[in-house]
Amino acid sequence: MDLEHKLEPKVVAIIPSRYHSNRFEGKPLALIKGKPMIQHVYERAKQSRLLSRVAVATDDERIADAVRAFGGEVVMTRAQHVSGTDRLAEAATLMNISEQDVVVNIQGDQPLFAMEVVDQVARPLLENPALPMATLIYKIIRKEEIDDPNHVKTVFDRHGKALYFSRAPIPFQRDPQNPPAPTYYKHLGFYAYRKGFLLTFVSLPEGEWERFEKLEQLRALEYGYDIKVVLTEHDSVEVDTPEDLKRVEALMDQE
Repeated sequence: MDLEHKLEPKVVAIIPSRYHSNRFEGKPLALIKGKPMIQHVYERAKQSRLLSRVAVATDDERIADAVRAFGGEVVMTRAQHVSGTDRLAEAATLMNISEQDVVVNIQGDQPLFAMEVVDQVARPLLENPALPMATLIYKIIRKEEIDDPNHVKTVFDRHGKALYFSRAPIPFQRDPQNPPAPTYYKHLGFYAYRKGFLLTFVSLPEGEWERFEKLEQLRALEYGYDIKVVLTEHDSVEVDTPEDLKRVEALMDQE
C-alpha cells in the first residue's frame, strides 16, 4: 500500500442517541414497522458506500442492547454530555479515528434520510483538506416553516460559506410590498467534521450568539471557523412526537 493511499481520509458516521427526551421519552427505541427507529437510521447509513464505519454513540444500556441485537456497532459514552456534538467527539476519540478523517453526524430521529446526503455533506471535506466542517441546507417550500423557530434559517456567501444561522426569518424583508420575496433556506441537522476540528470545537467556550439562539453551529462562526453549506434537494423528516411515527410509516409505504 502506497503512502498516498494510507493518508486518504476515511469517512465515519456516528449517530448520537439518548433515551431521555422532554417530548418523546425513549424515542430511539420507538417501533416503526416492527423495528426500533435507531435501527432504521443505522441500516440506511450502512447503505452508503462512502462510509467505512457506522456506530451509535449512547450512554443508555437499553439503546446499546437494541443496537447489539440487530448487529450494529455501539460506543458507550458518558451521561453528562450537554449536547450531541460532545457525545460525538467522545465517541470519535474512543473509536481511534485519525485527525484527518471525516466524522459525519447523523441524527437518530431522521429514519427517512436519503443516502445521498451523506456524500453531499462529506464531499467538501474530502475535496478541501483545509475545510473544518460542512452542513446541509434545503430551500424552504412550506411557508409556515419561515416563521417557525424550530426550523433554523441560514444565510451564506457566494462561495457557499455560512454567514449566520437563526431561528428568526433571515434575511428580513424590510419592504414586503416590493417583490420578489427573499428565498429562505433551512438548516438540516447533518454535519461533517474533520476529526481534529471536532475536538477543537467542543473545547471552545460557549459563544454569545450560540447562547442567545441555542444553536451550536454559531460557536464555530463566532470563533472564525468556516462552515461550508451544501444545498440539497432532499428534505428530512424528523420524529419529535409519537404522532410523527404515523407520518413516517405512511411515507415508508410510498417508498
